[in-house]
Amino acid sequence: MPRAVSTLLFCIVLWLPGAAAAEKTILVVGDSLSAAYGIPRDRGWVALLAERLKREHLDYIVVNASISGETTAGGAARIEEAIARFKPDVVVLALGGNDGLRGLPIAEMKANLAKIVRAAQARQARVLVIGMRIPPNYGPKYTEAFYAAFGEVARDAKAAYLPFMLEPIAERRDLFQPDQIHPTVDAQPLLLDMVWKSLEPLLKK
Repeated sequence: MPRAVSTLLFCIVLWLPGAAAAEKTILVVGDSLSAAYGIPRDRGWVALLAERLKREHLDYIVVNASISGETTAGGAARIEEAIARFKPDVVVLALGGNDGLRGLPIAEMKANLAKIVRAAQARQARVLVIGMRIPPNYGPKYTEAFYAAFGEVARDAKAAYLPFMLEPIAERRDLFQPDQIHPTVDAQPLLLDMVWKSLEPLLKK
């Protein structure tokens, strides 16, 4: 998952009509899967989320602070700045895939994820932790511990949890770009539907 930006906070604020009066914000902290890598940004699942909020008459704006190539360490390093700047009511945490692909230690990934969740909850934000899977060639011990880590972080923090965002398309190779890592435009509505199931309850609290 290529990294487009290293240290600077990169974000897109997806404003809805009438958003100037909106009092609530969703902050998406993710990697290339949420940054719409390889496709038009306005066709990614996060942009589609902004459109759905409008249709559902939910008074939120969406801030996409996702960076292609981001790791949990990078997210942990910039979360305080992002939260102070945007004051989110809901944080969607979708990091970890790059940690797994690089074979980084699970304990470090968990610590970084937990730091992000704590920072959000300290500002009274509700958090959705989105899990990820990695290919089996990393070995069963690592892949199983990697997958379990997201649920453990969410459970310990009493945060909402979505085990695997790519589940609807995981077996659909036609819905991935040629690199077989990043979803196509056609996959984005399916990803949004998957996220929405876990996110919607947080929006109405």
